[in-house]
Amino acid sequence: MILITGGSGLVGSHILLDLLKQGQEVRALFRPQSNLERVQKLFSWYGPEAGALFGNIQWVQADLTDLPSLEDAFRGVSEVYHCGALISFDPRDADRLLKTNLEGTRNVVNLCIELGISHLHYTSSIAAVGGLRELNTEEDHWDPSHTNVYATSKYLAEMEVWRGAQEGLQTTIVNPGIILGPGFWHTGSGRFFLRAAKGARVAPPGGTGFVGVWDVVRALGELKAAGRYNERFILVAEHLEYRDLLTRIALKLGAPVPKAVLGKLQLEALWRMDWVRVRLGGGKRRLSRAMARSLNHPVRYSSEKIKLALGFEYQSIETVLDRCIENFSPCREDSQSS
Repeated sequence: MILITGGSGLVGSHILLDLLKQGQEVRALFRPQSNLERVQKLFSWYGPEAGALFGNIQWVQADLTDLPSLEDAFRGVSEVYHCGALISFDPRDADRLLKTNLEGTRNVVNLCIELGISHLHYTSSIAAVGGLRELNTEEDHWDPSHTNVYATSKYLAEMEVWRGAQEGLQTTIVNPGIILGPGFWHTGSGRFFLRAAKGARVAPPGGTGFVGVWDVVRALGELKAAGRYNERFILVAEHLEYRDLLTRIALKLGAPVPKAVLGKLQLEALWRMDWVRVRLGGGKRRLSRAMARSLNHPVRYSSEKIKLALGFEYQSIETVLDRCIENFSPCREDSQSS
């Protein structure tokens, strides 16, 4: 039995589909607010045979921070794909991020060790890699002076996985860039498609590394097959400016392309206005000081390690965008988080 945390999210749902196609027996965690119908629709987009596989998933309601429910879910499991996480860049969510991403990962690692589970495959993020070098690699040291609350929580979660490796657990860590994939249009990278479809006139500055969800799943599978454990691997297919990404999507959708990019002074004003908006009226931060700083100081990431280790070749982002847009229909899902 293989367990997937975050099975109702973009990466987790694609790992489920891949394992089911291999004939594996799978169990997936979900929370009460998870949108399982969205996962079922995603499966159906890959054809009737894939759609029929959804019924083979053993869904278990559990929270990463609730040990009793986790213990039941982990019993009888041989390996774990840990994809569950909270994503937020709002400084006010620091405690929630640490509880879900750090404490939740600690619980996963401890249960793997306690129950004799052999393998743990952890999907982290490039947010947890290095600092502000011109080209960051897996070997760069963490720089806590240039970070945000989400990145910190993912870095600390990785430390728990490394602890598990020191205690005999066979682990793999992948650090993907922004993961592009279909079906989750109201969360994460799906918002790029929504924004482009609405004809975004202004793009944020800077850019980052991107990768297709199919390459993340394939990388995990190939690393497992090659026995590459107790290592981390950056997964970045291409680096793109945000304006370039939005322009590509808009052109494919027949929508207006961005005509301008926000300047540094505009960003400085916007994050301050956003702070005042939240202080006076509540709601979530849309642009924090750390986010504005990262937009003005983009960094690049090397994915040469996995290329050299496996001869790994990425799908081009152009192909990834085409595959996403084949099924772009935001009315197919609601705005619930996974």
